[in-house]
Amino acid sequence: MEANALASVAVLGAGSWGTALAALIARHGHPTVLWGRDGDGVDAIDQRHENPRYLPGIALPDTLRATTDLAVALKGADLVLVVVPSHAFAETLRKLAPLRPAHAGVAWATKGFEPGSGRFLHEVAEEVLGEDVPLAVVTGPSFAKEVAQGLPTALTVHGSDGAFAQSVADALHGPAFRAYTGNDMLGAELGGAMKNVLAVATGVADGMQLGLNARAGLITRGLNEMLRLNHAIGGKAETLMGLAGLGDLVLTCTGDLSRNRRLGLALGRGQSIADAVREIGQVVESVQTADEVMRQAERHGIELPISSAVQAVLHGEITPAEGLRLLLSREQKPEYPRDLFG
Repeated sequence: MEANALASVAVLGAGSWGTALAALIARHGHPTVLWGRDGDGVDAIDQRHENPRYLPGIALPDTLRATTDLAVALKGADLVLVVVPSHAFAETLRKLAPLRPAHAGVAWATKGFEPGSGRFLHEVAEEVLGEDVPLAVVTGPSFAKEVAQGLPTALTVHGSDGAFAQSVADALHGPAFRAYTGNDMLGAELGGAMKNVLAVATGVADGMQLGLNARAGLITRGLNEMLRLNHAIGGKAETLMGLAGLGDLVLTCTGDLSRNRRLGLALGRGQSIADAVREIGQVVESVQTADEVMRQAERHGIELPISSAVQAVLHGEITPAEGLRLLLSREQKPEYPRDLFG
């Protein structure tokens, strides 16, 4: 498919991020249909041009259509963009597979791993859709609310097929939205998932009022953990030094629109995990992602002290204060292994 031939887009998932991306693409002139399960929410988007649950008060473009009928959403689509939580990713792919137009590639803006198996989402997509379907991941520092409001944002699209990744980027790129491209799906997906775990750590530190020095230290050492695991699995270091890694990490660790940072803040202030998740009211990916990150680390023999402490806190095995003591009691060492960028 030529980069400039993209005609219509089906966005699957009518939460805050799916709605924001569908609105962005529709504003760029692409015929766009948004699919969701909640009939009332879909009707509000289609008829009143608002998502009152996830993006209240933000006007959506009149040209954006919404439906609960997956076949209707996918009919004639040139691009399918999946924007559902990671636990629903495989199920959504299985449902769209028989309905996907033969020429349509599939991209996703979902971050995380497949629950239980710890597989990367591109591995799930290849298994469900087959190796011949062009695939791409959309990732980077982005809060849905700001994208829906038209505020400046930069993301990156990494794909198995360069022309398809460019087509996805072309649909997203516009006056207030820069979309870059790359070919490292492995590193891009690791960055998008792992930053959620590290955002909990910085949120805990801020909730405990440990100061700005501690926050900066956790972000930087968190990036070190991302780079070391990325090196072990075969990702590119430059991917994590860009939007998919450092950019997303800084945003999620410092911006209070981040659900994972807010979870950490609540835990640092002494709230229970159950109360914090209930108060946030949306899926908090880090609770499951921490387990999958540590599964990857164990598989490759990589020590990730911050991620490990977050996992233990999220499972109630230690308190945030105990996690802090564990991190501060570690031995002094060089900042980077010699072969990290080798």
